[in-house]
Amino acid sequence: MNFGPRAQGPMSIGELSDAFGLDASTLNRQTAAAMRAGLVERIPDPEGGMARKFRITDEGARMLDAEREGLVRSLERVMADWSDEDISGFAAYLRRFNTDIERLGGRPWPRP
Repeated sequence: MNFGPRAQGPMSIGELSDAFGLDASTLNRQTAAAMRAGLVERIPDPEGGMARKFRITDEGARMLDAEREGLVRSLERVMADWSDEDISGFAAYLRRFNTDIERLGGRPWPRP
């Protein structure tokens, strides 16, 4: 199973807000906690913009990879007896379900 790329690159609070649908105050608290834990770091905008960006650290990437691997192993155990057709059908319905949630929330995916 492939869950896609880990990150889109450094992101500002505004970009994180758009991606996760959270307000800036919530994101400021969460990014501060992630920085204290050594999971993300704040850097100047690589493209020269005014907003500072957040980038995942090596430790954060290791933790994210470990979490993702654990989820994949769990899904593989659950679906061990499923046919390829069943897995494909489930994936299609899950994709449709998530797309419709995003659309109804006024945040269609994929975002630009």
